[in-house]
Amino acid sequence: MTTNEREATGLAGGMAAAQPMSGNQPPTGEAGNTVGTNAEEPQSPVSRGYVFWLMLASFGASMAMMVPLSYGIAVRITELAPGQEEVLGYITGTAQLIYLLISPMIGIWSDRTRSRFGRRTPFIFLGTAIGLAGLIVMGSAPNLLIVGAGWVLGMSGWSISGGAIQNLMADKLPEQQRGKVSALTGLMTQIAPVLGIGIAYAVSSNTLLVFVVPGVVGAVLLALFPLIKPEGSSKDIAVHSDVTAKSLVASYGFNVRKYPDFAWNWLGRFVFFMGLYFNTTFGTFFYAQRLELPVREVAGVVATIGMLGVVAAAGGALLGGFLSDKLKRRRLFVLIAAVLFVAGAVVEAFAWSLPQLIVGAVLMQMAIAVFATVDQAIIFAILPNRTETGRYMAVVAFAQKIPSAVAPLIASLVITLGAVGAEKNYTLLYLAGAVLALLGGLVIALKVKTVR
Repeated sequence: MTTNEREATGLAGGMAAAQPMSGNQPPTGEAGNTVGTNAEEPQSPVSRGYVFWLMLASFGASMAMMVPLSYGIAVRITELAPGQEEVLGYITGTAQLIYLLISPMIGIWSDRTRSRFGRRTPFIFLGTAIGLAGLIVMGSAPNLLIVGAGWVLGMSGWSISGGAIQNLMADKLPEQQRGKVSALTGLMTQIAPVLGIGIAYAVSSNTLLVFVVPGVVGAVLLALFPLIKPEGSSKDIAVHSDVTAKSLVASYGFNVRKYPDFAWNWLGRFVFFMGLYFNTTFGTFFYAQRLELPVREVAGVVATIGMLGVVAAAGGALLGGFLSDKLKRRRLFVLIAAVLFVAGAVVEAFAWSLPQLIVGAVLMQMAIAVFATVDQAIIFAILPNRTETGRYMAVVAFAQKIPSAVAPLIASLVITLGAVGAEKNYTLLYLAGAVLALLGGLVIALKVKTVR
């Protein structure tokens, strides 16, 4: 229930920067930082109230995205094509690939948006509307093709909203708050899917409500954030260049020689999240097989395990975030997260009882929380160009979106290797995920140099 990443070849990145108009003082948003080009590191701490609403918005985006991904799609496959578990990988992978192609354009559009509501706020509302429409389509779809089309809409919409929240964090958070706030928002993204699946299970007799109810909760929380804590106007930010076909193509990459830390972190994230998606994509089917339960009845087990995992995730996120701020050490915690993930994945691979599954899930949830929290703080520190935060955050998202697209497709094949009868080979899948996660953590810990 969480994140991902990758890259390594060098497309020369580069779009002309948006600069503030000379003589104009950029307006200030609620958080207290200027809503300017963001070319300089933000210095002013954001308020506690701002952090609170940022946490709620992150909670909402995570619930709306993860409940369909971790439960709803599996339910629809069971209803429309029983026994065809591998279809889950094709649906989720296809949606991720499509969003992957459009995300840099959305990032550029966001960077260049000029409105009295700011640059990021319009995308929170746009993404929320698209995401809700996709969930309605999925819940009422008569066949798997329409389910897949609905998830393209749903995943794209909630990713746009979530990306806008991430861009706001990169725009406004000073260095001394990045670990703490990343920990708190990361904690929300851990809690939200668990509570969301509990909600979905409560209304599981009505398939449409399984999708719509968590989506509506998420939409309300996302919409309230910019209404109560407005971003501030971006009208006074000048744009000194046009978007050309060449600059658009270049925006899909960056100069790896010029920005080696950004490149190594990207690669490490990519590999880590390949492992993560190996071990989370088929969670519902995995628990059903190991506990010999019907898929529809697994929601209660997933929610129970998830609630225990939330406790571990809370400790991991808060400890990793607050300690990495205090000690000013980020890479050490990334490596610790990778080792914890390996431990959890190995336990899961050989688990055939609920207590074993709980131990493995708790370790993995703690690892994911630590990694997501600390590596996000690393990203905010090593962005190549703060005038193009949206564009570079979209490139960072490639390290998450590519694995989330590719890993389910590969995993669909891995679980068939050495499979006996109807039982898929989840042991091999989880062990492979452990190896990838460890390699990703090692890349970041050993190769990123400008962040301790």
